[in-house]
Amino acid sequence: MIKKMIVILIGSLFIALGINLFVIPNHLLDGGIIGIGLIAKYTFDLKPGLTIILLSLPVYLFAWKYVRSYFYNGIHGLLISSFFIDLFHPLSHVSSFPILTSALSGGTLIGLGIGMMLKAKSSAGGTDLLALMISKMTAINVGILIFFMDIFVILLGWLLMPQAHIFFSAIMIVVIGITTSAVTSLSDEN
Repeated sequence: MIKKMIVILIGSLFIALGINLFVIPNHLLDGGIIGIGLIAKYTFDLKPGLTIILLSLPVYLFAWKYVRSYFYNGIHGLLISSFFIDLFHPLSHVSSFPILTSALSGGTLIGLGIGMMLKAKSSAGGTDLLALMISKMTAINVGILIFFMDIFVILLGWLLMPQAHIFFSAIMIVVIGITTSAVTSLSDEN
């Protein structure tokens, strides 16, 4: 249990740092519930972490009813990562890295964080948990499922953000998907 909590803390830190150091300063868009939280941040100046919690509630209620172990395992990751995302928000004002560097670095950090959390059977938000449940039922790699959910959010963001940012956001999501797939695949081999 202690090892799992350490993995959740480290994964949450990676996600929060990736979002606040690289994603928000360049108005990049992640996928899934995190991406929707970022859309809410950019368009309505809402706190992304709090938005992620609120939007994840339906998926967690579904998990509570049908896969209670995923609910118990995931709720910690959701709350801790969302808390860190909002706690570290002041870092988004410290400096801005070039947009391509941000897409690659942010994608790597977020992918590592998500992959670590999924490896520990936890998640940072609703679509990660949903992908984990679908993966269990279908044996499709969870990173691939997250990738397709992320594409949907990017298409939504296409309507709200300049195209240049969407292009770099798409690069970041590919990096997140590859990194998450690599981390979760390593866990399958052990």
